[in-house]
Amino acid sequence: MKIIFASGNKGKIVEVRKLLSDLGIEIIALPDLEDAPEIIEDADTFEGNAKIKAKVVFDKYKLPVIADDSGLSVEQLGGAPGIYSARFAGEGCTYEDNNRKLLEELKNYPEPHRAKFICHAVFYDGKDFVNSVGELKGEIVHEYRGIRGFGYDPIFRPEGYDRNLAELTLEEKNKISHRGKAFRGLKEKLESLIDYN
Repeated sequence: MKIIFASGNKGKIVEVRKLLSDLGIEIIALPDLEDAPEIIEDADTFEGNAKIKAKVVFDKYKLPVIADDSGLSVEQLGGAPGIYSARFAGEGCTYEDNNRKLLEELKNYPEPHRAKFICHAVFYDGKDFVNSVGELKGEIVHEYRGIRGFGYDPIFRPEGYDRNLAELTLEEKNKISHRGKAFRGLKEKLESLIDYN
């Protein structure tokens, strides 16, 4: 059984392969494929963008697809960066660029900077979408800590923790993360749907 994960993000690929490792399926990511399609994420919700990714990839390869769209929502910024999390500092920006821009935008607001990560995961087999959502609440902190993870992980402290997300191991992060919750929920739904024959 093969499923394509419609992502080129190395950090996400590692996390999702680990999360779904006991399903007994081969997860192929976009970098593993020749001539992977360009995907224009122009929906205004995480769910919409996840479905776009899944449909574009399924239409090209005719294999079942899992996809997700995720991002950071900061309360004091009215939910920003939201669906623009990956390109908050502009097209072609780095994770560091995004982190710097976010901290700059928050400097005139009092702490704590309450925030949450949101992940909307989907499975698509050409007929129906299966959906699952996960959230991780916490706050943005001004002190960079940790070398693991990616994105906003070095400046995000999960609720109830005294460590930033980038200080957690992959196993620790997957237990609590928005992506971990979304893909565990998706996995439960898929276990009854997947035909292993």
